[in-house]
Amino acid sequence: MSRNDQELIPPLEKHKFNTANLIHWMGKNNIESKGLKVQQFQGGMSNPTFFLESANNKYVLRKKPPGKLLPKAHAVDREYKVMEALGKIDFPVPKMLGFCDDPSLIGTEFFMMDYLDGRIITTPEINGFSKEERNTICISLAETLAKLHNVDYASLGLASFGRPEGYIQRQIKLWSDQFQRSKEDITVEANFKEMDLLSIWLKENSSIEDEFAIAHGDYRLGNTIIDKNNSTVIGVLDWELSTLGHPLADLGYYCIPYRYGFEGLNLKKLGIPTEKEFLELYMKYSGRDTIPNWPLFLSFALFRSASIIFGVAARTLLGNVSSESSNVYEQIKRAEDMARIGYEICSNS
Repeated sequence: MSRNDQELIPPLEKHKFNTANLIHWMGKNNIESKGLKVQQFQGGMSNPTFFLESANNKYVLRKKPPGKLLPKAHAVDREYKVMEALGKIDFPVPKMLGFCDDPSLIGTEFFMMDYLDGRIITTPEINGFSKEERNTICISLAETLAKLHNVDYASLGLASFGRPEGYIQRQIKLWSDQFQRSKEDITVEANFKEMDLLSIWLKENSSIEDEFAIAHGDYRLGNTIIDKNNSTVIGVLDWELSTLGHPLADLGYYCIPYRYGFEGLNLKKLGIPTEKEFLELYMKYSGRDTIPNWPLFLSFALFRSASIIFGVAARTLLGNVSSESSNVYEQIKRAEDMARIGYEICSNS
């Protein structure tokens, strides 16, 4: 793996759009577009994302995918809103350039932002870096997440960005419902037993004390941009699942690789904190002294991730994904494994 493994390809046929319309919109929004070239980032399964290069500038365009979509999924409008707000304070996000809610322009809603020239790391073991760099990256990831959760969101105009009360209960219901919808479109053999059992356990054990913060919803190494020189976070991306909610849901999601992803790795030798050490880093930077209900948040993170992957599998079978490298059987196996591990965690708690 390279230190920045973003692969650029010509736009996939199903994601091509009218470049002339885009250039016209850019002109109306005072965005320089001379000699505009469009390429697509390959590898993502969510919102199609494009690298735009003009004579003098580099940009990123992010749009909804075409075709049948799950309710409330691919919320590019929410991505734009939260990043624009966080850009007003000292939080690492790209500069927002404009949002378009007119799907007739290029086929779907979209937004544009500045391109950040950093490193995208898609493997949790952080291949291709020194022990010291890995440790610095992980510390910065903990500090950045804690910083997000300490943001005064009301002062940024985000008081109505979500309803934080009962967040974890609503999320469990949301992803249970999304999973049930995806099951209807999965026409190949799959084991849903542990997902169904985990869904029941989560619903029965979700009555906990609320905490309120901006919840990113998909906070992980691969959704950040790392500075090329000092190995710190300079950009947090992919905010389509963001809302107001319980901060520990983000923490649980970040820690999935400790239960599914780091198998067989010597974390100490690599310079990557253990799960316990990462929780301690997060507590240090967030000012917490405990992480209550950890089995709930960790098992929910695995459940939600499995639900998302089952959804990707369903979209793959429908012929509607933003990547051409999609193996539905691998997706289903991953989702089944995550559901099993999540159910083991809650069963042993």
